[in-house]
Amino acid sequence: MDAYDSGSDVSREAEEAAARKPQAPPAPEAVPDASPVPSGAPAPEPRTGVAALSPRYQIGAALALAVVAVAVCVHLGMVFLHVAPSNTVTKTHGEAIDDWIYPEFEQNWKLFAPNPLQQNIAVQVRAQIRTADGGSRTTGWYDLSAQDGRAIDGNLVPSHTQQNELRRAWDFFTASHDSDNRAVGERGSLSETYLRRIVVLRLERGGANGADGVVERVQIRSRTLNVRPPEWTTEKVSSQPVFRVLPWWSVLPGEAEGDTK
Repeated sequence: MDAYDSGSDVSREAEEAAARKPQAPPAPEAVPDASPVPSGAPAPEPRTGVAALSPRYQIGAALALAVVAVAVCVHLGMVFLHVAPSNTVTKTHGEAIDDWIYPEFEQNWKLFAPNPLQQNIAVQVRAQIRTADGGSRTTGWYDLSAQDGRAIDGNLVPSHTQQNELRRAWDFFTASHDSDNRAVGERGSLSETYLRRIVVLRLERGGANGADGVVERVQIRSRTLNVRPPEWTTEKVSSQPVFRVLPWWSVLPGEAEGDTK
């Protein structure tokens, strides 16, 4: 009787303890996907690039690409005609081709057959100035090439004018004149005008004419000096400069102001 009562008490205490123990909240019910993806079908990939744009912007992008493509084709065609041998197209449209190529896109063969310069050529100029009181004076020689060199030295992005304007003008003159400074082609007079205009503008900008003076005539010369050979060679070259002096040129009205008429 005592053993039975004892077992009943233990069972009753276990039931009461289980009733006092907190119950875990019920698990939430699974909500079915509103847009289930059919099994076996790949998920659509997001659009990228031009396809991601709206139709209006797609049309704009297509037009921009078309313009770039046309410009590239025209440029390649102009370069090809510029370096190609003389033909009917270049004879008929040579001026248009030159206007497109020069000066930014000039082509030559120096990249494939380089010919390093072996001489330093400096272009110098002096002028006759008419002063405000009616007198006249002659300036000393201005080394224009040295001025360009100082402007280029240490300049990470020198301008095309600083690098090539004066040098190309002198090359143009020497190519169209003989050793006696006589024109040998139809472009001789043009080369003289071009070179004279450049040096007159340089003199004016440099203040060579003074406060009220006027540049009446200019004289140009070149100073050519051989580049010294390397120390390991036995080659001997002259170290004396050679001068080529041009006659005095009268300055035409308007050239000091850059008038091209």
